Amino acid sequence: MGFTISGTRFREMRSGLTGLSGLPGLPGLSGTRRRGVRSVECAVVTEYTGLCGWDVVPGARAVSGQCSCGDTACTAPGAHPLAFAPVVPAGATAGAVTGVWSRFPGAALLLPVGRRFDVLEVSETAGRRALVRLERMGLPVGPVCATPTGRAQFLVAPGAAAGLPRLLYRMGWDDAELDLRCLGPGAHITAPPSDHGGLGPVRWLRPPTPHTAAAPPQARLLLGTLAYICHRSVS
Repeated sequence: MGFTISGTRFREMRSGLTGLSGLPGLPGLSGTRRRGVRSVECAVVTEYTGLCGWDVVPGARAVSGQCSCGDTACTAPGAHPLAFAPVVPAGATAGAVTGVWSRFPGAALLLPVGRRFDVLEVSETAGRRALVRLERMGLPVGPVCATPTGRAQFLVAPGAAAGLPRLLYRMGWDDAELDLRCLGPGAHITAPPSDHGGLGPVRWLRPPTPHTAAAPPQARLLLGTLAYICHRSVS
């Protein structure tokens, strides 16, 4: 099976999932359409688990500010794992994926942070500028996604969150005002092409490949450039 997340199948995933409400039963869709959406979801999850080596968790979706988890007081509508939903582990077969997603149709695709990768997050504007600069300098860059909230998320090697204060200190950025944060163990990110918080789809700025998914770059290789761009953005 070829790696197609950045190609034809990814375009199908994006067009097939962006308009879904994610509420139980996927109201408004015919049975045939619902089955088609579910097969697309399963194909995406299978590629993430099989070719990227990532765990995937079924997540809630939101419509008009209301979360599909059913909690009217939910503090993170459409942006958290579903309660009692099992983790689909890296390497899961298509049959195993289908078995889970048939119980949570329309669920958002969430990736647990801190296992295969941590995440450096900046504004999308700063992230795009940093990408150009990093590529021009020939530095390794892993998968990068953009959220509908205007954030760019750079996937880096695990351990970045714990080591971020020390890295910033060593680089001289510890006392600078930076719109930069690092997500580590316990956090989740919404994976493309799922909707995030009812605001729209997450999309890849730099899609994963089997290599970059399995071996994302160390945070120190990107941090200097990201910090510089973030500092310039607010100065």
